[in-house]
Amino acid sequence: MSLSNQLKNQHLMWRAGFGPAVEQLDDLSQYTPKQFYKALVKASEKKPEYINVADDYLQGLYKGLEEAGRQQRQEMNAEERKMVQQKNREGIRNLNIYWLYEMVNSSAQLREKMAFFWHGHFACRNLNIFYQQGLLDVIRRNALGNFGTLLKEVSKTAAMLNFLNNQQNRKDHPNENFAREVMELFTLGRGNYTEHDVKEAARAFTGWTANLRGDFVFRRFQHDFGSKTVLGKTGDFDGGDVLDILLEQKQTAQFVTEKIYKFFVNEQPDKSKVDWLADRFYNNQYDIAKLMEDIFTSDWFFEEKNIGARIKSPIELVAGIQRMLPMKFNQEEALLLLQRALGQLLFYPPNVAGWPGGKNWIDSSTLMLRMRIPQMLNEQDEFNVKPKDDDDQMMGRKDDKKDDSKEKAMKGMNRVNRPINVKIDWSLYTKHYESTPREALLTKMTVILLQAKSQVNAELIKQYADQSGRENFIRTATLQLMSTPEYQLC
Repeated sequence: MSLSNQLKNQHLMWRAGFGPAVEQLDDLSQYTPKQFYKALVKASEKKPEYINVADDYLQGLYKGLEEAGRQQRQEMNAEERKMVQQKNREGIRNLNIYWLYEMVNSSAQLREKMAFFWHGHFACRNLNIFYQQGLLDVIRRNALGNFGTLLKEVSKTAAMLNFLNNQQNRKDHPNENFAREVMELFTLGRGNYTEHDVKEAARAFTGWTANLRGDFVFRRFQHDFGSKTVLGKTGDFDGGDVLDILLEQKQTAQFVTEKIYKFFVNEQPDKSKVDWLADRFYNNQYDIAKLMEDIFTSDWFFEEKNIGARIKSPIELVAGIQRMLPMKFNQEEALLLLQRALGQLLFYPPNVAGWPGGKNWIDSSTLMLRMRIPQMLNEQDEFNVKPKDDDDQMMGRKDDKKDDSKEKAMKGMNRVNRPINVKIDWSLYTKHYESTPREALLTKMTVILLQAKSQVNAELIKQYADQSGRENFIRTATLQLMSTPEYQLC
């Protein structure tokens, strides 16, 4: 069965972006997927601006500490340390909201979606706002560039070096954590290297660290300059040499390509297609943009088995709703609360392997919460699910309930039984249906909102929708469709 341009373009927007925006609805049927993809690429060509949300207090503090020099530096007292921790958590909170805003509103959908993928691939949990800003900048700048460059830049970020304990990796006392994860999670995949390779690679990464502001520093006196043997190659290798050796392995292209295929195409990989893509990825010197073009302009990407086959991650779900129904949150902290409750809080992966995805997103409680979100956004329901009790994810506000001023500052962060107040701008969305006959409205809305083959009972939707007027019906039927299991798929 031949699929319409509209369905193909919706599929493309959900995979190469965070779903179609309401402003794009009129274009979905008018352009071919290749034309649409070309426009996505063009919109993502511009270098992204560095996102800096660090508090003036922290910027001044770190600058002062660096200027004071190593010998004169004084230890912060307990109160100052607590202040720094709080400011860092607030910074990461603001970074989360700012980046989510970019995912929703930026025309560079392809770049932000690729950056979102790399955010999970190079998973890092670090409570230093400068470190996280630096890592995010590296990922966004290189999201569609060269994987080798991305790998090398990420490996030199203060966030990753600290998260994987490489600041403890010194000559005569090597720490293997960084080298192991670079091989297992970033390049080769488990089973494609030996313990000896890890030990030797760890020696090559000795002396790799960062300063207080997050700049990469190579400490020569901590580096092991001896000969090492990694994956059959022997020499006086440093960390950069090891990364080059890893990139020379075709297994790296295979591992990364399969992970990209599972994320962007189908969680059940087609081996022949993955092999073909990986071979081209390797021969194109790890050009990410060419790999994604091979995927998104292929005929097989638009096969029915790949459409509506993925469970939306919490970020994709929350961003996608906002792209279709532009809205303003009275308290932006509600976005953090939703992320935590659904199991995916930006900058807080569960571990170095990132979020497992797929069916792991769904259990009895998260599925019910997902289907209630549209009603909560429309102020018809209340958030009464207590998120995971994790002080990192609560941005240090776990014990703030005793402090009224902090309680006000965190509005909605960890409170239950309260509505999430938003103002939805329905104007463009309802306008899109102005020429659609009343009897055809539900069918048209279903085609736009649901990628999976719909099992939705039309009469049931009508029963729970407000039929007192055309616009009321469009609004309420839309929220009902977004509250179905089918809407969880893309």
